[in-house]
Amino acid sequence: MKNIICFIFYKSLIQKFNCNMNSSKNQTEFVNHSSLTSALLSWKNKSFFITFNSTLLALMLGLTSCQKTEEKKVEKPPATAEINYVDLNDKQISGLGLKQATYANFVDKFSAYGSIDFNENASVQVFTPYQGKIIQTFSDVGDVVSKGQPLYTVESSDLAQAESTLLSAKGVFDQSGAALNRAKELYAARSISLKELEQNITEQNSAEASLKAAREGVRIFGKSTAEIQKIENEKKIDSVLVVLSPINGQIVSRNAQPGLLVQPGNTPAPYVVADLVNKWLIVNVSEEDSTKLRVGQELEVNVTALPNESFKGKIKVISSLVDLNTRTVTVRADVNDPKKILRSGMYATYLIKGDKVVKGVGVPEAGIVREGDGSLSVWTTQDGHHMVKKTVTVGMETNGLVQITNGINEGEKIVTTGAIFLSNMLTIDK
Repeated sequence: MKNIICFIFYKSLIQKFNCNMNSSKNQTEFVNHSSLTSALLSWKNKSFFITFNSTLLALMLGLTSCQKTEEKKVEKPPATAEINYVDLNDKQISGLGLKQATYANFVDKFSAYGSIDFNENASVQVFTPYQGKIIQTFSDVGDVVSKGQPLYTVESSDLAQAESTLLSAKGVFDQSGAALNRAKELYAARSISLKELEQNITEQNSAEASLKAAREGVRIFGKSTAEIQKIENEKKIDSVLVVLSPINGQIVSRNAQPGLLVQPGNTPAPYVVADLVNKWLIVNVSEEDSTKLRVGQELEVNVTALPNESFKGKIKVISSLVDLNTRTVTVRADVNDPKKILRSGMYATYLIKGDKVVKGVGVPEAGIVREGDGSLSVWTTQDGHHMVKKTVTVGMETNGLVQITNGINEGEKIVTTGAIFLSNMLTIDK
């Protein structure tokens, strides 16, 4: 606009110049009034020429000044303030839920992941005590067994040898006993000397010691006192070794088949019996988190495969070593499973509550909205129609309430149900 005004002023000046030329008496001839250059060359009045040049120079500077002034005044429009509220009508607010922010007690919680395992202190691999061939099995996987219940039998040459030694020792004992009785009678009749009687007594004591050792040699194969007595009375060798369950529990693994040759300590064990009521939770926690745990701390265990079940446990062992590769510490907790529904290897989460109670402002978890930039916000209102978004900082969580450490105060009315709807509505309005 200023350029146009300057152009009009320039044109009027030229017109004035042409008029002065026509009125001059010293001008003899003016050929072309439309050409400013020709007129200036034919003009002989130096004073007017100087005046015109000065005026023209001022005009050109004015044009430049106009352009610079215009350039300086071209500025970016100021940014509008961010809108953080929405206004709702009666129909829109009917679907919202409102609650007041209140003070509540909060307890620090620590959660992590682990896996269920059998209690190895109550889980036994049942090997045969001596090499042999399995003859018969009595139990299968899943069967509940009692301590002392037969699991399988093994034909053992070592057992036969031990029983043979027992029968031999029993024969020597019986013979030495009979000889001692005769020696006593002869000594009473003064037929033998005291030295001979004492010799028979010594032989009897030695035979008795050998018999006791032979009985213990058979007992370590699992034979009871009654069974040993039966072998002595019947004088019959029984090479079948019965392997018994050492604990009360359930069979969780079986690798025993008739005809299989088994040896002590050779894995896999023919049977594995475990106590299923008491299980372990094995976790590998980071070295930073391990400082938050202590032996005896109670925890709540949940298993993904059993969403409707919850289990109680207690930390039993915290390793004193940090794994150099994973930078984790192994933690073991005892978990009670009265229903016997947990399985070894199940993926589990556990939650530990701290001992320190903190009081603070709390709001329902549903009232907190995670925005697109990662920040957390809540929506507050005073009249129920004008909703204002406030960015908050959260802390601990207890019983569905989230601690607000910064952003709102006690007593403020916040939106619970439908809070995310308001955030979406604000985004659309922008």
